[in-house]
Amino acid sequence: MIGPALLARCISQSAIAMLLTSSLAAAPGLAEELRDDKAKSSSNSGNSGGEGGKTDGQKDVDTEHLFGFTEGSDTGEKGEQEVLVDTISRFSKRRDGPGPSTYRVLDTRFSYQFNPAERFSVELSAFGNLRRQRNIAELDDKAFGTFDGASVELKYQFLKGSAEQPLGLALELRPRFTRVLPVEGNGANVFDMESLIQLDVQVVPGKIWYGSNISFEPAAGRQRGGGQGYRSSTFLWSNAVVGQVTEGTFVGPEVRYLRGYDGVFLNRLESAAVLIGPVLHHRFTEKIWLTVAYAAQAWGRDTDPAYARRGLGLTQFERKNLRVKFGMEF
Repeated sequence: MIGPALLARCISQSAIAMLLTSSLAAAPGLAEELRDDKAKSSSNSGNSGGEGGKTDGQKDVDTEHLFGFTEGSDTGEKGEQEVLVDTISRFSKRRDGPGPSTYRVLDTRFSYQFNPAERFSVELSAFGNLRRQRNIAELDDKAFGTFDGASVELKYQFLKGSAEQPLGLALELRPRFTRVLPVEGNGANVFDMESLIQLDVQVVPGKIWYGSNISFEPAAGRQRGGGQGYRSSTFLWSNAVVGQVTEGTFVGPEVRYLRGYDGVFLNRLESAAVLIGPVLHHRFTEKIWLTVAYAAQAWGRDTDPAYARRGLGLTQFERKNLRVKFGMEF
């Protein structure tokens, strides 16, 4: 378990970064005279309502992709659609002996999302896996690129945040079939089901937002070619704070705490890690946006006695992560 002293340091670092962000933040005020017109036309808003903006009783910022690795609670309006390309790059693991080593994995998701009802979204995704690993402890040397399965993501927003009611809350279920083991890179047929609680708070209306996720993801399957069975599970707690520094541009810090287990019900801990890094979200237009997030291990541990004295948790996790997400709404 992460110690109280380390947790306090992580929280203090986030608070300092939040204060620095807030000192730069500047968001334009919403026009007061639009309130009545927006309220009257909300039932017929459709696409024109999306073009015209939101009422004063709503947040003027979509939080879904605002926080980097952390996901916001917003789902979009009924009838809205979205396409996105989401790449998570994972770099660097423990070297196996002398000589150069490489561990680079790019997990790319191509996604189409639609909203059949208010506060409910459905997302269909296809995945690709590109990797190169050489001279890594307990892993075979590999270099390949391949199709890596598909998923359906179902999300319902219980609370929608606004200036008057700043809390947003959603639950998302992500059943997925994958063809490659995430760490080892071996071919497999694996089914996993991630359950994700998404929370965000408008700390300072129009200026500063806080987002938090809690996730549980069990996975089970079998390696191809008569290989052994595969059972694992992951627990995640992530937190991010972003502030609007210019119109459409948001920056801030993010902290994630991960625990990786052998067994589908958090049976035997293998690794734990804390990753810290910056987040950037920018909207080029009302409908086109980009999110970039970087994270590096600040603390970690492995339970394997051979690595118990090492400083990071590298059996299940990597030293560095980079996420680049580009999307378009229509």
